[in-house]
This record gives sequence, structure tokens and C-alpha cells, in this order.
Amino acid sequence: LPDHRAFILRKRLSQRRWAVKEIFKKSILILAIFAIWQVVCELEIFTPYILPSPLATLKTMYSMSLSGELATHTIISFKRIFAGYALSFALALFLGGIAALLPKISVYYEWILEFFRNIPPLSLIAILVLWFGINETPKIIIIILASFFPMFLSIQKGLTSCDVKLIEVGKIFGFSKFEIFYKIILKSALKDIFVGMRIGFGYAMRAIIGAEMIAASSGLGYLILDAEELSRADRIFVGIFTIGICGVLIDRIFLLLIAKFSLLRGEK
Repeated sequence: LPDHRAFILRKRLSQRRWAVKEIFKKSILILAIFAIWQVVCELEIFTPYILPSPLATLKTMYSMSLSGELATHTIISFKRIFAGYALSFALALFLGGIAALLPKISVYYEWILEFFRNIPPLSLIAILVLWFGINETPKIIIIILASFFPMFLSIQKGLTSCDVKLIEVGKIFGFSKFEIFYKIILKSALKDIFVGMRIGFGYAMRAIIGAEMIAASSGLGYLILDAEELSRADRIFVGIFTIGICGVLIDRIFLLLIAKFSLLRGEK
């Protein structure tokens, strides 16, 4: 028993050392960029009006965080993202399921989907504002259009790539069509679904920032545009960093989910 505890302790220490090394490897380039940025600012190669120092940017971020301004714009943007993203996922899951289970009817909607897939969502912002005004509806529609197709294609792929042998086993055990879909096909497609959700969320974030720069009075996109009009480069960088940090954190969550379901399926 003591030997077993010692083995577990050594394993945990080894995992922590590996984690620290990985964090250092991934951080070294970022730290180098910030160091070069700070040196360039100290040498006054560019004026602070054009390129504020990292320290000045961090001070601005800290003051905006204390005042609640940064949190307000971030929450507003992510409310829009999650509203549009949830609707987009529900639509992608529904249509992806139909495309996988009833492939013969795809001939009726294939061209219209291809048409919208090749239209940049932001190109529709003008007509959407004309129809719905500068409210939440155009932004949510833009998010749906931006995030729908990556999720739809991944869901369709996942649902159609289920191992036929698993379906045959389900039939042997007397599963109904619904049970075969829910217990076998859907579960085998979870990894592909999460991959599509990960890609779709990235598209949703890009789309909402662009939409907020064109037609909004709040949100991170508006924050960046307003800072540009006020000639506040430090506030622009704060908005950019906030978007990047939030995106990385959410992407980590999706990667953990993908890794979990890969392990459940016996994949490396």
C-alpha cells in the first residue's frame, strides 16, 4: 500500500511538471512578443497615440474592469452570441439529423443551403438593419448564419459515419429506430458534433464583433469602434485582448469535451 501511494504521488508530480513545461512552451512566444512590444514603446519608435505600451494597455484594462465598463460590454456581446448560437445549434441539429436520416430529400434544399453558405453573413447586415432596425434581431440572425454551416456539416458527417456493425447489434437487441438513433448513432456522433460546435462558436464570435462595429451601441465590437473614433489605441487593444482571452477559454472547454468523448470511443 505505501508503495502504491508513492507511485501515485510520483505520477502526479510528473504530470504537474509536464503541465508546467507545456504552459512555459506555449507562453514563451507570447512573453517574447510583449517584451519586444514594451522595448519598442520605450525606444519611442512609435508614439503612444499609435502604439501604447503593454503596461499602459493593462492599466486601462484594469481601470475599465474596476468601473464595470469592460464587463458590461463583454456580457452584452456574449448574450447575443449565446442567443444566436443556441438557435443555430438547434437548427443545425434538426436539419443535420434530417440530412443524415433522409438523404433523398436533400435534393430539395441543397441549392438554397449552398447559396447561403457562400454569402458572407456581414454582407447581409445592411438589409437586415433596413428590415428590423438597429436592435438585437439583425445581430442574432448574423450569428445564426455565421455559425450554422460548420455545425450542420459536422453533425451530418457524424450521424452518417456511425459504424454499421453497431447498428446491427442494436437491431439484434431489439432496439426501435428511435433507440438506435439515440443510443447508438447520436452517441457515436458526439465528437463530430462538438468539433462543429467549436468551429461554429469561433465563427459566431467573429460575426458578432463585425456586426457590433456596424450596427450597435454596446458590446465589444462597439467598444473597439468607439475607441477608434476617440483615438484611444489602448482601449482598442483592451477590446481585442478581451475577445481573444474569452475565445481561448471557451475553446479550451470544447477541446476538453472533444477529448472526453474521444476517450469514450477508444480514440487517442
